[in-house]
Amino acid sequence: MTQQTTQPSADADGTATPDPTVPGAFLTAVGLILTEITPTRVRGELQLGPAHHTPWSVVHGGVYTTVVETAATVGAVAAVADRGQVAVGVANSTDFLRPITGGTVLISAEPIQQGRSQQLWQVSITSVETGKLVARGQVRLANVPAARLPNTAA
Repeated sequence: MTQQTTQPSADADGTATPDPTVPGAFLTAVGLILTEITPTRVRGELQLGPAHHTPWSVVHGGVYTTVVETAATVGAVAAVADRGQVAVGVANSTDFLRPITGGTVLISAEPIQQGRSQQLWQVSITSVETGKLVARGQVRLANVPAARLPNTAA
């Protein structure tokens, strides 16, 4: 995946809206590729290998936590963007179900609840090679005006 840089686009009220499909340096380093982004579903994939390992040669739990937070946030932002809002994570609970050393994993995120002021999303991470769930998580997010965040000011 190549690093892309774009300037946020401006909404009708002059508030800038970051493009959630353009990864920052951190997500580029992780290697997460989002293949579908809608207000009610996010799908993606990640090729895991030695760069994602702990000193014990298994994938680091922080990789899974990053994926859970990212997938939930991108979907939640898609759900509130038309209201001039963004969603920010306030709680992330990620369970590491089985250790793996590498391979491709598929990411699937869907909302459990989407309200006016907050959302709750669930995310699963499944090994393509075994078909087994390797991690799962849920993220509670607050819906806030986009203008409150420094990188969304026009």
